[in-house]
Amino acid sequence: MTQVTGPGSAPPAGLRERKKARTRAAIREHALRLFRDQGYQATTVEQIAAAAEVSPSTFFRYFPTKEDVVLQDDMETLMLEAFERQAPDIGLVAAVRAATREMQGAMGEAEWEKMRQTTELAMTIPEVRARALDDFSRTIAMMAEAMAKRTGLSPDDLRMRAVSGAIFGVILAVTTPWEDYSGAHINADLFERMDAGLALLENGLRL
Repeated sequence: MTQVTGPGSAPPAGLRERKKARTRAAIREHALRLFRDQGYQATTVEQIAAAAEVSPSTFFRYFPTKEDVVLQDDMETLMLEAFERQAPDIGLVAAVRAATREMQGAMGEAEWEKMRQTTELAMTIPEVRARALDDFSRTIAMMAEAMAKRTGLSPDDLRMRAVSGAIFGVILAVTTPWEDYSGAHINADLFERMDAGLALLENGLRL
């Protein structure tokens, strides 16, 4: 049976999700452009909303704070999707390494440039850097949930939190601090360094 969407009916779930994704992407795209053109501090939520042709209240439905528009990108979703695609017979850290390599291979120059810009903002703007600590905790929880699904354990299981925390701790340790926040260090070599750190973790961090 064909579903008809009229003026008084809600659009199908798939259409709604695509529309939300487009709105979210538009908000973020315009925000990053304004940050680049006029600076983070000089850019207001109202200006971002106007550029994206949405209301400020709509902005806050997608991003709780201005800092979140920098930190919450598609990389996390792509990483989790790639992680879920890995063979079930390999270990958790090995699956993360494979997912990271898959994600890196799919990145074009536009994705690299966006990553350079957001990393520079996260490292140089104090309020974004502070917010990143909260976001780091959320990311650990999300990965713990994905790992729990893979193993059949509870996301609250201490082992899931510990492994997830260890993985992101290694990533953080091998990629920061940087002497230069220009973004030039965001390249394939950085991913190689991350993979080398995760390989140490996978092998028990033997010294």
